[in-house]
Amino acid sequence: MQSEGITELLVDWGKGDQAALEKLMPLVYDELRRLASNYLRRERATHTLQPTALVNEAYLKLVDQRNAKWQNRAHFFGISAQLMRRILVDHARQHQAVKRGGSNQQRLSITSAERVAKQPEIDLLALNEALDELTRMDPQQAQIVELKFFGGLSIDETAEVLGISHATVERDWKLARAWLRRQLE
Repeated sequence: MQSEGITELLVDWGKGDQAALEKLMPLVYDELRRLASNYLRRERATHTLQPTALVNEAYLKLVDQRNAKWQNRAHFFGISAQLMRRILVDHARQHQAVKRGGSNQQRLSITSAERVAKQPEIDLLALNEALDELTRMDPQQAQIVELKFFGGLSIDETAEVLGISHATVERDWKLARAWLRRQLE
């Protein structure tokens, strides 16, 4: 099914049509699982959360969305990525609480999304704190990082979701990466 069909199902689901949700989930499940796998690939090797569990937790939170105004497929996956990030941050906080501050996690280097994607682990809590700070300073840049880095959206998809130009996304993406690099190194 094309993006237009997924968008139609999202709009119908946003209007309360549960049958649309039942048709939608099989169509988007593989992409959600890919997002989850990307997130978990950056986590420590001993991480207890598996991609299927992360997708299931995100699904439960998505289903709980009441009267969501889904713009399109990219918007849906952007929100899904945000939910997965929050789940992983909560999981990391619980893990740190159990360890009582044992913080020997690898620091994140964000010189480029491609380089980061190849790293086996990231300090998700440090990244989350940095993104929270970036959100206070420049909410649009933080949204771009979340959609591109975590959501895996392209420049064009990010521009579409945020309703801004391609050039603005490129510029803000470069600025946000540079700022995050300084914060996290």
